[in-house]
Amino acid sequence: MRPFVTNSKALPGALARDSTPVKSILKPISALGKRKDTSDGFDDSSSIPPESPSKRRKVLFDDVQNVTYEVGLRTMDVVKMEVRAALEDHLRGSDGQYDMLKDLFTHDKQRYLPPIAGEEDDMLKPNELQVYVMALTSCVPILKGKECNGLVKTILKCAWLGRDAAFTKVFTHFLAALISAQGSYLGPVLSMMVEKFRDTRSEEWCVPDFPNLDRDTMRERLHASIQYLLQMFPGAVSVFENLLSAKFPFPDDSTRVHMAYIHNLLRVKDYRPDLQEDVLDLILNRVVKIDSQMQVDLEDLDDEIAASVMYALRETQRDPSSWEDDSSDVSDTESIDSGDLDYDPEAARIKTVKESVEKMDAVLDTLFTVYSPYFTNPGSDKAFDMFTTILRQFDHMVLPTYKSRHTQFLIFHFAQQHERLIDAFCGQLMHTAFQSNTPNVLKQAAAAYLASFVARGAHVPASLVRSMFALLLHHLEQYRRKYEPLCRGPDLKRFHPYYSLVQATLYIFCFRWQDLVLSAPDVVDPDDPVSYIGQDLEWAGSCRKDLSVQIFGKLNPLKVCAPVIVDEFAKLAHRLNFIYIYPLVESNKRVRLTQFLSSTYSTGGALRDAGFEEQSEAYHQLDPYFPFDPYQLPVSKRWLVGDYVLWKSLPGLNDEEDEDSDDADEEDADDEEIEERTATDSGRDDSE
Repeated sequence: MRPFVTNSKALPGALARDSTPVKSILKPISALGKRKDTSDGFDDSSSIPPESPSKRRKVLFDDVQNVTYEVGLRTMDVVKMEVRAALEDHLRGSDGQYDMLKDLFTHDKQRYLPPIAGEEDDMLKPNELQVYVMALTSCVPILKGKECNGLVKTILKCAWLGRDAAFTKVFTHFLAALISAQGSYLGPVLSMMVEKFRDTRSEEWCVPDFPNLDRDTMRERLHASIQYLLQMFPGAVSVFENLLSAKFPFPDDSTRVHMAYIHNLLRVKDYRPDLQEDVLDLILNRVVKIDSQMQVDLEDLDDEIAASVMYALRETQRDPSSWEDDSSDVSDTESIDSGDLDYDPEAARIKTVKESVEKMDAVLDTLFTVYSPYFTNPGSDKAFDMFTTILRQFDHMVLPTYKSRHTQFLIFHFAQQHERLIDAFCGQLMHTAFQSNTPNVLKQAAAAYLASFVARGAHVPASLVRSMFALLLHHLEQYRRKYEPLCRGPDLKRFHPYYSLVQATLYIFCFRWQDLVLSAPDVVDPDDPVSYIGQDLEWAGSCRKDLSVQIFGKLNPLKVCAPVIVDEFAKLAHRLNFIYIYPLVESNKRVRLTQFLSSTYSTGGALRDAGFEEQSEAYHQLDPYFPFDPYQLPVSKRWLVGDYVLWKSLPGLNDEEDEDSDDADEEDADDEEIEERTATDSGRDDSE
């Protein structure tokens, strides 16, 4: 190979005769090409004259580890002259050496092959690329011009994490120098780093001729470099934060990619505590979106298919530590092409839903793991501060999302760790449910969450159940006095907050009626709910009278509340001698809600509106939505053991139905129950 010939001035300083220069890899070529594209996608200012040779750097300092790298003067001077000449020639329109310099970084993962005897060695040796990075660092004033954007883009794509630790440090200094010289490179540099959050396979970062690097070591290097740049450039934090959101995997990306990205996000909060809440908000926001979409997909599937999906997931439970393994990336290895002759749309939908459920399970299990250490002492200020963050996330992201099914169990679990946290959660829900300027949809959601938490929370004390029940009745009475003078019949649209609270009250009664009993005859066994049936019970305060006033009032809430909840309440209230409401339930069957629509009032028309069909009645009733019904995800379910009250129907409560269904029960006795039941599944237990 011919020696490298430079057209630039020789750098000052005599070269030692006994030193061995690094052989030039940039071979001159006869025909020099012209520049093809000087910008390559980066916006920058016009080119800046090259740095004076007298300003060269003799020693490279590693500010991260306080390690000094001393390089032989002749070796570095020769490489610097070589690189500077290539850059200066490029500025003058001669791209031969410049293109060769780009090739060094384009083929940086090419394995080194020693030359055959008698032939010239023209390949880059494994450790020589580091010398060129150091030389380029000294030429940053030239690189910052837009004419060299192509080279910069190529350098940023090199496999800098898979080499040795020394290369990583040198490369990090190059990035810092580049940003310092030209601020417009800050975005591309940080973007390149954040994109590596998705990497989990060694071939994505490892380099031939260097020892294989495990995933944890790669990430330690990556985050050490990010931390260094954020410390060097405080203004980079906002750019970095925006990139964390912009680069987050798409919902249809694999579980492997999602978990890799999330684990890297969680590392960020360790060295940037100021970004902790932003990182946690970002993760939870994406979880809520996956959760709501997953519920829509499950509802679109037939019940049998949805049950099969859940059964398959339970049968293939995985170790949480394996979420990032290659085997978890089903979408990469078993993709289904809609153009294939054997393409089955139903199978594709099932596969998509299964992946979504698994992804949801993995992310929530990780979040439970992240939050748990803060609640080692649940009564401490540390626990309360973290719970405040969880409560804020719930209020802004989970509560407004109607179809959320599992994300809310984060706050369900951690709120029950201490009475102080229970009070904070219930207080926030009460505030939302009764605040006058809150939209009706949020009021209904808050009432549903409050009722579901009080009813389902196994660690919610009986005293709080009685207090919340009495408070709900108090607010119901205020609503009743306000709305009854305006009421001509049940109307969900006009009196939405009132009906939401009534349904919440009935739901709490169905689950926690034993906590509302102050005293009972001696024959009653507190551990045997059946022993309460038919007994003369003393109920807390005036709850029986207060609830009767609401039920039999002009607003007629039983017609608007979800029928499945009304039916269950009617059975319990009757057998416990609480309230007898069957006559009202029967008479309501002859009432049509469409005849009381508020639109008729404004026009002065008749109460009955024949424009609505009979099947539209359900549209004017509340949904039986209570968000803390049993948790279904197979792996993360372990965090909620003992957290919620299971629904158990009372034996003999539904005598007639039990007799009719004896045969069917015998047939299903051997089938495993895939989906746990809720209070809205009349006569069935969660534990079945």
